[in-house]
Amino acid sequence: MSFVDRFGLWSEAQQQAARDVIAALEGGKLDVVRFSFPDQHGILRGKTLVAQEAVRALKSGVTITTTMYAKDTSHRTVFPVFTSGGGFSRPEMQGAADVLMVADPTTFKVLPWAPNTGWLLCDTYFQSGVPVPFDTRQLFRKTLASLNEAGYGLITGLEVECHVFKVAQHHMRPEDAGQPGQPGVPPDVELMSHGYQYLTELRYDAVDPVMELVRKTAQQLDLPLRSLEVEFGPSQFEFTFAPGDALKTADDMILFRNAVKQVCRREGFHATFMCRPRIPNVVSSGWHLHQSLRRLADGSNAFVPTEAGQDLSPVGRHYLGGLLAHACGATALSTPTLNGYKRYRPYSLAPDRAIWGRDNRGVMLRVLGGVGDSATRIENRVGEPAANPYLYFASQVLSGMDGIARAIDPGPSADAPYETQAASLPHTLTEALGCLRDDPVLREGLGTGFVDYFCHIKEAEIARFNLEVSEWEQREYFELF
Repeated sequence: MSFVDRFGLWSEAQQQAARDVIAALEGGKLDVVRFSFPDQHGILRGKTLVAQEAVRALKSGVTITTTMYAKDTSHRTVFPVFTSGGGFSRPEMQGAADVLMVADPTTFKVLPWAPNTGWLLCDTYFQSGVPVPFDTRQLFRKTLASLNEAGYGLITGLEVECHVFKVAQHHMRPEDAGQPGQPGVPPDVELMSHGYQYLTELRYDAVDPVMELVRKTAQQLDLPLRSLEVEFGPSQFEFTFAPGDALKTADDMILFRNAVKQVCRREGFHATFMCRPRIPNVVSSGWHLHQSLRRLADGSNAFVPTEAGQDLSPVGRHYLGGLLAHACGATALSTPTLNGYKRYRPYSLAPDRAIWGRDNRGVMLRVLGGVGDSATRIENRVGEPAANPYLYFASQVLSGMDGIARAIDPGPSADAPYETQAASLPHTLTEALGCLRDDPVLREGLGTGFVDYFCHIKEAEIARFNLEVSEWEQREYFELF
């Protein structure tokens, strides 16, 4: 009996999808399949199998080392994996042991940019059939199950900003390669366009080759792309996606982000979802998450108000109150890099405090819709494009459901967002991690073990950062003292 069958890991829909995948692989049009899982940072890792081996591995799984869960963003292992419990207090992870990647057949794609290549998104399991507790996709699925038990489903829509540059120099000399804890030298780049011509057709036409590259790729992958826009800054773009089921939306974000980087690199461009690149005149990118709850009983939007003058239904207002109440702790999951906190500044079209407002782009939580509008929703403007979508989304569900459970009142709309008195968002990743550790709802919902694990990885990144001598320090002190 296969690993999947032994532990009953697939639904009937997944079983049917698996039969379709096997038929595609046995049809002879695919040579290889990439089996990938999203790690703790939302980065895809995995292995590529030849087609005939992929058929067998579909139900038996693909082995991968547990050290993939031990790495920070420099790919440095920050847990003592050869000690008892591997540094995770999990004997299954000791000694860089293997876990199994098990494909979700419903995610199967044929990659349009890689010849004869299939792709599958995977979940990870121990040999005992127990899910790896640091698997963020499975963690989010567990969070959604709790939401479903309360009678709701989560609907999400994406607005994603990023930068695309032309590569001038790849820096591929051996001395540029870097090592764990010290990433390689990034490419030298040139702008695709000058900035501050927001939404002008002339500027869009200037970058049309890149826009067409992204559009064709997204549509060939069946991603629900809605619009392609030139954003405010130089070489900055925004892509929006139709709302849908939250797990699929998170999967789509993972695939879109990686697809854009891969196709752009093949064509001599560098795409980055880093929040604020250190390039003159380049501005910050954000990730705005639109969300609402769908009643499972009848499929209706639970946020739509019924009385004139209301912005949200009582359920929507309490969900909004929960997002505000847990904004500090949730920020560590929506903005998980040191760089992302450079975006929070007043009068910048980015939030700097935990407030909401009616159709106001300066607030953290922008409420849209109203009576009779089935698209009534909350737009959270706090996230950075580099965030792990499963953790970002999970933080919203846990916060919002606590708001509903405790009937939290979000207070009045803030019409002057940078003048309204309210709790500040964390100013640094260190501060955000402290908020996450101290938030009992997020700790319980994500699990104390996961929160401690996540904070450990992020604190390892902070420690490396604090040892670096920055250009600011050199400029400030070298001549003065």
